[in-house]
Amino acid sequence: MTAAAAARFAAQWRAVAPHGKVGLAVSGGSDSLALLLLFHEVAPRNFCVATVDHGLRAEAAAEAAMVAALCGRLGVAHHTLSLSLAKGSAVQERARTARYAALGQWCTDHGLAALVAAHHADDQAETMVMRLNRGAGLRGLAGMRSCAPVPGMADLPLLRPLLDWRRAELAQVVQAAGLAAADDPSNRDTAFERVRVRAAMTATDAFDAKGFAASAQHLAAADQALDWAVDRLWQDVEEHEDRITWNPPHGLPPVLALRILERILTAYGRNDSRGADLSRWLDTLQAGGVATLGNVKGDARRAPWRFTIAPKRRH
Repeated sequence: MTAAAAARFAAQWRAVAPHGKVGLAVSGGSDSLALLLLFHEVAPRNFCVATVDHGLRAEAAAEAAMVAALCGRLGVAHHTLSLSLAKGSAVQERARTARYAALGQWCTDHGLAALVAAHHADDQAETMVMRLNRGAGLRGLAGMRSCAPVPGMADLPLLRPLLDWRRAELAQVVQAAGLAAADDPSNRDTAFERVRVRAAMTATDAFDAKGFAASAQHLAAADQALDWAVDRLWQDVEEHEDRITWNPPHGLPPVLALRILERILTAYGRNDSRGADLSRWLDTLQAGGVATLGNVKGDARRAPWRFTIAPKRRH
């Protein structure tokens, strides 16, 4: 590893490092091996490693053993987290959900301050293109954050210190160490959207991953500014035992009203509504109507707007 690479990572890690040990998610692929090597160079006593075997590929057990052996040589604690996922539809999405659940629980069980992942600038660019294709809004286009909660675990940070690094730069770190990274064939399977997007982006020089990463940072800053404004608007929302009431200010931009409605749904334990459904709900309320989203009834026939749990329908 070059001194420049180590110094670069050291500066980036210092900017986000929490107090206490962290847990690294290391699959054995090139990106996560580079993360392991960089950490060993910069913070050798402040981390441990976990490898998730989803139970989907026979080679995964050997890959986890390879990571365990490398950690043994480096003097780093390693754990293999074994899952038993079934193949079938939405396998990548199901694997991601199960992986974060297992890694989050591992961090909690071992008193780790954060989970660290090896997502990089190329991953960020691919994510943004995929979300653009789906018509994502500001929050989605802000991409992956350098610090965000682990999915499903609001109190555990997920840190991504490599979002400024290119995939090729991380591969050079691994090659310089004389290591052979694991090869997951699913990374070449065009049945998966991310693989198709990656292939399209590498087939042309029209995409600049660094530029995408910079744009994601700007969009994330704008998203945080909206959250700041919503925090202040939320002070006018009144939560009662049997209802929530809110009187929207005249001329409030819809993007802010939508975020207030999201928080109202969350207060009632609902946070799975899609943007289009939420927009239709807001349209009805702004027209002075009554509408239900999920199990939350909104009534805007008079001010303030009133939100309650909708009664169950009789069959």
